[in-house]
Amino acid sequence: MASIAQFLKQSFIRHNQKTAISFLRNNKLETRLSFQDLDRDSDRMANLFLEKGIGRSDHVVFLLNKSLVFVVAYIALQKIGAVCIPLNPGFKESELTYLLNDASPSLVLAEKSLAGMVRKIDPRLAMLEIDTKIPFHEAAFFNSFPDHLEKPGPGPDDPGLVIYTSGTTGNPKGAVLTQKNLVNDATNIIGIWEISHKDTLCHTLPLFHIHGICFALHTALISGSHVVLLDRFNSETVIDLLKEKQGNLACSVFMGVPTMYLSLINTIGNQTFCFNHLRLLTSGSAPLPAPDFERIRQVFGKEPVEREGMSETGMNFSNPLNGKKKPGSIGVPLPGVDVRIVDPDTTLDLAPGKVGEFWLKSDSITPGYWKKPEETARAFEQGWFKTGDLGKKDPDGYYYLTDRIKNLIITGGENISPSEIEAVINRLDDVVESSVVGVSDTKWGEKIVAAVVKKPGINDISDAIKATCKKYLHDWKCPKQIIFLEKLPRNTMGKILKDEIKKLF
Repeated sequence: MASIAQFLKQSFIRHNQKTAISFLRNNKLETRLSFQDLDRDSDRMANLFLEKGIGRSDHVVFLLNKSLVFVVAYIALQKIGAVCIPLNPGFKESELTYLLNDASPSLVLAEKSLAGMVRKIDPRLAMLEIDTKIPFHEAAFFNSFPDHLEKPGPGPDDPGLVIYTSGTTGNPKGAVLTQKNLVNDATNIIGIWEISHKDTLCHTLPLFHIHGICFALHTALISGSHVVLLDRFNSETVIDLLKEKQGNLACSVFMGVPTMYLSLINTIGNQTFCFNHLRLLTSGSAPLPAPDFERIRQVFGKEPVEREGMSETGMNFSNPLNGKKKPGSIGVPLPGVDVRIVDPDTTLDLAPGKVGEFWLKSDSITPGYWKKPEETARAFEQGWFKTGDLGKKDPDGYYYLTDRIKNLIITGGENISPSEIEAVINRLDDVVESSVVGVSDTKWGEKIVAAVVKKPGINDISDAIKATCKKYLHDWKCPKQIIFLEKLPRNTMGKILKDEIKKLF
């Protein structure tokens, strides 16, 4: 099986002078690169890495803002068989201390503004300081290197990427993704979503996450799509790129997370735009409530394609591009993805309609976690990857996520799903959203508590929430305590940080 670098090289040759990336900084077009430019510049960057002693399977940490330098350096590492470890440049010193120690990098590519922190953490680390605020063609640090590369590429089992999980259960774990994993994932997505050279992707996702780097960037560049790369999400700019065609920046594909869609809808408000040329809207990384699915359909005139994936597995499920899309469902398994729904206690398979843990097999799944053999062993059972996600399958073969096993609340010996309670609280018109967690309790083991965001200008609705819960839930499922927040804490991909909510109680 070919490597990601080989797939990219084929695309660079096939599409040559076609625009590969248009980079927008602060919502304005700054730089365009053709596929030929990407090939040449990544060769130069690869030769820079080779001169610094970086070779096959060496770890290189990226602490970079979203930029063309990031993209070119990433492709360069793939060409020489090195391993990219992209980290959130917004991490604090305490977070980076753990990650840099765990990742064992041979080199760190760091923003100039972060170089001092890296040196403080470990002055022995080899580092290349980069100022991504400088326009790409003025960042000439790699231009003096040859634009011809003869380094043999990686094999299918060689690692190409390490993505650190969000660390919601202890310290983050680095999921090692091999070339086989990356290629299988990219070709699967290109196939089911029919991504092609005719597409223009509006890329607003961070590049340190599997959603932005694998599901979006890999698929677009390999298929010859034009990538409109925004340095950050801005709802006004995205709307301009998605509405009626305006020159060659008009986008046909948008991959987003639910919070992005809500921001777009709120910004549009009562305005009316034509989005007829949009071919594909995808949503993932966090659940999309059914009412929001309908709002997206009404505003954009197209149903969003909900999907599911993980850092460890690539994309696993997607609603059909052209077939029936079920709001709230993650869709059907991708080609080559085998799924079991298992009782976590007995490891027996459950019938359709029953909630159990998703176990998966596919060529996109990580062989394991970096330097964590015990965590790796716990994650697999007889070759099946245990996702930790709870869900079910309906009679039509569509799958639904209901919760994470770690989020289950055990109160008085009963297993309670927070999502069930959240769905009841969210029925109230005055509630924007809610998050239910369990906190330690001497009597019950855990007691159920809720953090709620209410609509602006609404007074205390604690009594209404309690009354609604009593109406629809057993007494022992009703929250014992309710607090109100202006917004729920989330990570960069829009996932609610349950551990942060627990701290509030």
